[in-house]
Amino acid sequence: MSEGTCHSPEPDLHLRPVTLIPFNRKSSSKSVSQEQAQATEAMAEPAYTVPAFRQSADETEEYQRVATNVGKGLAVIQEELHRMRIATKAQVESLEIQREAKAMMTRRVDLLEEIPRMPDFLVALRPHTVWVKTPVKLLCTVQGNPRPIVKWYKDGVPVDPLRIPGKYKIENKYGVHSLLISRDTAEYSAVAINQHGTATSKATVTVKSNCLMFYFLFPCGPVPHMTEIHASKLEVSLLDRFPVSFGVEGGSISLVCTMVVIPDLPNVPPLAQWYRDGKLLKPSKLVEMALGGGTARLTLSHLAKDDEGLYTLLIFTKDGTAEHSAYLFVSDAAPSTPGAPGAPMSVKAYDINSDYVLVAWKPPNTVNEAPIIGYFVDRSVSGSDTWVQCNDAPVKVCKYPVHGLSVGHSYHFRVRAVNSAGISNPSRKSDKVTALDEAESVPSAPGKVVATRNTKTSVFLQWDPPKHLKNLMGYYIDGRVVGSKDWFPCNHKPFKHSRFVVHGLIPGESYVFRVQAVNVFGLSEESQESSPIAVEPTLTTPSDPFDITMLSCDGSSITLAWKSPKHCGGSKITAYYVDKHDADNLEWKEVNQAGLTERVCTVGDLTEGNFYWFQVQAANLAGVGLPSAPSESMKCEAWTMDEPGPAYDLSFSEVRSHSLIILWKAPVYTGASAVTGYFVDMAKKGSSDFVTLNQEAVSHCYLQVTGLEEGATYVFRVRAINANGVGKPSQRSEPVCAKALPGTQEIVAGVDEETGDVFLSLEACEICEMSKFVWSKNYKPIGDCPRLAVSVKGRTSRLTFTNPDKDDLGKYSVVVTDTDGVSASHTLTEDALNTMLELSYAIRHPIVPLKHGLSYEILEKGHVRFWLQAVKLSPSVSYRFVVNDKEVTSGEGHKISHDVATGIIQMTVDNFTRSDEGTYTCQINDGKAKTQSSLVLVGDVFKAALKEAEFQRREHIRKQGPHFSEYLYFTVTEDCNVMLACKVANVKKETRFNWYREEEEIVLETPPNVMSGACALPIPLFSRKDQGVYKAVLSDDRGKDTSTFDISGKVFDDIINAIAQIAGSSASDLVLQCTPEGIRLQCYMNYYTEEMKTVWKHKESKIASSEKMRIGGTAEMAWMQICDPSDKEKGHYSIEISDGVKTYTRTFDLSGQAYTDAYEEYLRLNLTCTVWGEPTPEVTWFKNEQEVTSTEHTRVTFDGGKFASLVINKVTPEDSGKYSINVRNKYGGEFVEITVSVYKHGEQIPEPKLGQPKMATPAATPAATPTPTPTPSKAQTPAPSLKSPTPASTPASTPVPKSPTPTPKSPTPPRSVKSPTPPRFMKSPTPPRK
Repeated sequence: MSEGTCHSPEPDLHLRPVTLIPFNRKSSSKSVSQEQAQATEAMAEPAYTVPAFRQSADETEEYQRVATNVGKGLAVIQEELHRMRIATKAQVESLEIQREAKAMMTRRVDLLEEIPRMPDFLVALRPHTVWVKTPVKLLCTVQGNPRPIVKWYKDGVPVDPLRIPGKYKIENKYGVHSLLISRDTAEYSAVAINQHGTATSKATVTVKSNCLMFYFLFPCGPVPHMTEIHASKLEVSLLDRFPVSFGVEGGSISLVCTMVVIPDLPNVPPLAQWYRDGKLLKPSKLVEMALGGGTARLTLSHLAKDDEGLYTLLIFTKDGTAEHSAYLFVSDAAPSTPGAPGAPMSVKAYDINSDYVLVAWKPPNTVNEAPIIGYFVDRSVSGSDTWVQCNDAPVKVCKYPVHGLSVGHSYHFRVRAVNSAGISNPSRKSDKVTALDEAESVPSAPGKVVATRNTKTSVFLQWDPPKHLKNLMGYYIDGRVVGSKDWFPCNHKPFKHSRFVVHGLIPGESYVFRVQAVNVFGLSEESQESSPIAVEPTLTTPSDPFDITMLSCDGSSITLAWKSPKHCGGSKITAYYVDKHDADNLEWKEVNQAGLTERVCTVGDLTEGNFYWFQVQAANLAGVGLPSAPSESMKCEAWTMDEPGPAYDLSFSEVRSHSLIILWKAPVYTGASAVTGYFVDMAKKGSSDFVTLNQEAVSHCYLQVTGLEEGATYVFRVRAINANGVGKPSQRSEPVCAKALPGTQEIVAGVDEETGDVFLSLEACEICEMSKFVWSKNYKPIGDCPRLAVSVKGRTSRLTFTNPDKDDLGKYSVVVTDTDGVSASHTLTEDALNTMLELSYAIRHPIVPLKHGLSYEILEKGHVRFWLQAVKLSPSVSYRFVVNDKEVTSGEGHKISHDVATGIIQMTVDNFTRSDEGTYTCQINDGKAKTQSSLVLVGDVFKAALKEAEFQRREHIRKQGPHFSEYLYFTVTEDCNVMLACKVANVKKETRFNWYREEEEIVLETPPNVMSGACALPIPLFSRKDQGVYKAVLSDDRGKDTSTFDISGKVFDDIINAIAQIAGSSASDLVLQCTPEGIRLQCYMNYYTEEMKTVWKHKESKIASSEKMRIGGTAEMAWMQICDPSDKEKGHYSIEISDGVKTYTRTFDLSGQAYTDAYEEYLRLNLTCTVWGEPTPEVTWFKNEQEVTSTEHTRVTFDGGKFASLVINKVTPEDSGKYSINVRNKYGGEFVEITVSVYKHGEQIPEPKLGQPKMATPAATPAATPTPTPTPSKAQTPAPSLKSPTPASTPASTPVPKSPTPTPKSPTPPRSVKSPTPPRFMKSPTPPRK
């Protein structure tokens, strides 16, 4: 290099990279820096608000016609689409199988989940713009281990929902964090925190008024970058896709595509966009879009030829985009007149003026129709359904100027084609257009847009103004990432100049831009898109190196080191050039002509004792940069100290809020002995008070510094030590701020889902074209190592272990060069490596996960089905069954099949016999995955299966004829009637049904109706007498079936318990009745039989049946008789009815007034008869043939025309005699007699005479027991009749028990006369008598 070149680079060298920019012809030749300064100054102008039509601009793009050879190309398109669909579906199914295999590794995955992870936002916050008084909800999803805590901030201040109730609402459901905001314009952020770090996501909420257009709050700073849709963390796989479709004009059609979304979050659906011929579709009355439930649907209503085209569904996924395309053909609707042409297409309006509009269209397709003669153009005022024909005669060209429009009115247009057969259906109406004066129309589109590099986050744009300015207000600039179809706004207010700086772009990403002009009447068409440009700094020469330091000196040479330039100039630094001068000659001289690649240089040929000064220049593709500041004077004097020289090249890595890694290089001069370690000193910026961080020297050239104050700035220095002492300190490091770069990611350890490779991965938050990922182990560069492989894809670098083992344990770090310090580290531990190795083995040796292992079941006809179920099967699955080491194939006696949808593989054995005992195995191969499942069917297990198979075979044969679908069983009705029931099947009218008991046929009054499907045998008043074996026989010419039911033992007990359950539930309260023998307690129920488990208790003591306490009952009730009651029988009585599970209890308190009333009732003599007759007969009582009337001693009653009674109070021996009752009406009468004898206490009761009933032995308690013998007289029907009187004698205070001797007056009464009389009773407690 010449001296001039080294010291005096060309003055215009900095401008060379930008002289290639094609400036507008009308623009001046100002430098780029001046243009950019003016652009920045213009961007800082006050905001200007324009009407809201900026929010949705109608895109006007010519419809792309289908080529004339579409008929030939259709088959090719369909075949290609079918092939792509099959291939993609196979890939999706393979992915699903791998995912399911991974899911089966639950335990291993759980261990993997235990690996500590700092927070990471799966779904970041998105900016929102809302109207006043409209609430907005911010949503985000975060992951990390341990689970992070999410805190919300507004403009850096924590959000407190309790401070202003109702303004904020914070929720966390299913891992989705949300903040509901009632109203506010601010920047909101969600900060996720766990013990391993923090992550932040920010979004701006802008509230705008109803009449003004919003303005993002960035008046002069960087334009906010829109959330990248394509960077979504959702995994989306398309499954069933819409095919090539065919529609008809006027009809409707839906294009549907199903998908699998992971994770499937209810509040964060995937983003889908629909395109027709590359043009983005928007929802409207004719275009309806729906997304949800794993389905994306596009519905087109009222089809027209304009809807024909290639439709594309674009889904933004974690790895980019997933898309599917298929053609939609729209055929002409049936013409109104046969042979008429189809409808014209693509009706548009151009050259809109105050009184006319130029309408243009495309001709319809013609096949066999007659040639088109011309067209009619119709117009309609917007909002009206009335159409007016604009031309009287058909026009032959596809455009027509429509005159006679009213200024300010809006119109729609349509076109009809005409041929010799008639007029076509009208076309789809055009978009609404408004008739305006040319001076009041929108401007034309801007000219060509040129983008040039500016900084690493911005791009400089300039363009030609539109040809017709028409009261131009400014421009709107849009941009999009190359590969994406979604545009984002670069400014939110009109920008008045034709140059603009777009800020907030992603370094290294490529963009294209477009511009629209705007005036008060609307927006122009979009300009042509700019050429793609990568966001990189403008290519300039590097800045000057700095901090030149002396590392060693031997008396004739000096070793120097320096630091890299702070700005590389947009290109990699390729060389360094060193200059020197001494005290005698102040002219700089070159040290090296060939550029140095390292930042260390030994300058020789020096004179010992002289002082020297040095400077360094850096060079890149743009040239040689400015020289550094001259170094301090350096004396060429040999170093002889025993301590080591200074360390150098201090740098930092992994700078975080509270920690960092400092690295350095070992001293060039080691001193009298080898360097054994290093001490690191730290001080805050601006302070000279250094603190030594390590008490013991570290042997390696790095140190992790912790405990830093977030946001504070520090400087460091390093001192080397050897056996002779501590050497001189290094130069101070550059100040470093303890704060992580925005978007900093940590290294992630994982296992590749497809290959099973163990890897470490880092996604850089910042990168440029020259950046490289430098991996290190224990902070030593890895370089070329066969055990490790480094790959880079976009912003992500992966370090893959080829054969990982314990030798690979350690701390791995990565640094991204040419960035502001992007770096991270990860310590690979033995536990984490073992966990990943297990998962790697599972991926490389996958198994087919099973929901159910091999099992068997017995089917009807005695067939045996062996089956298993996999979690997922692909259509290419293969399998085989092996029985006792012999493969079984599908054929005679065996049927083998599978179902991909359910994952079931099965084998059916038709004739299962003793020879089928053994071991059954099913082996499955599905892609790379394998598995097998076995079933051992021997011994008792096989015998049980064989027995069941034989039973099912017999059952199948039985069911060929009439048979019992349900065998005999019993039920008990609410009336406690026992029913033997069964259900029958496969019967016909000729089928016979017979009942048997103990082989004796039971003939029912109503034969069983087998056609009803059910038959029943009632057993009323069930008791022990009904025990026995019952049989039902079903038969016809096809066969016979029999069902038996043995009512004995436990079955009998079960029936009794069932009766007891219903009877106990229906049991009434205990009621009291007085009888001639004493006091009786009765419990009425639906049914009673002595076989029921009933217990009577007195004062909680069980009562046994005896002469004193008699226990019995009838079908309607259970009773307990207290004979000759006395005071000791007073107390609490209860009855307990048990059904084997539950006990039903009823009680009666026989004490106090209740006992007194009962005892007085017992002392009375009560003669009662039941009388019948119509009309009601007259009743007369007689004693010794003398009529008895009601007195205080004797009381005569006739209740309800039915019950006639004679009650004798305080019975004495004088009441003995012959009592009779006479009943009579106009049809006749009847007469009954009874003899009553009353004896004093102690008198001998005579024996009954011949023909009289034997007297009962008197009880210890005085009682009279009259036994009536009714003597009916002759009467004619319907003369009155009566039941014989039932006397009841109750002793007086000192009575003597006597026995009544009834004397029959006439022969034995006929059977029509019933003996029992309804007893009188009273409930407890009995009210006192008045």
